[in-house]
Amino acid sequence: QVQLVESGGGLVQAGGSLRLSCAASGTIFSRFAVGWYRQAPGKQRELVAAITRGGNTNYADSVKGRFTISRDNAKNTVYLQMNSLKPEDTAVYYCNIPRSSLGYDVWGQGTQVTVSS
Repeated sequence: QVQLVESGGGLVQAGGSLRLSCAASGTIFSRFAVGWYRQAPGKQRELVAAITRGGNTNYADSVKGRFTISRDNAKNTVYLQMNSLKPEDTAVYYCNIPRSSLGYDVWGQGTQVTVSS
């Protein structure tokens, strides 16, 4: 059974940084593309960043230049480095293996990021 566990969230002041981690078990993470999503209260879940098996990345316009997604295949982990955080980045952040990879979506439990102004 594939499981994803996010960590690294917390409370930070505007302009600060956090690094989120997404650790996988039950599979070899490097076989899959992985996405980081976020969901703020009252809003739909949105894709923040994604990384392919080969390491190609793409970002939502709202985080370009501030967030960086990366992967460490030896640790079976994907990271989201978040710099210059803004209050509007406040959300629960989730990592995901898309349905196209396994035939079903795999989600972690999420980690809360709160940015104070």
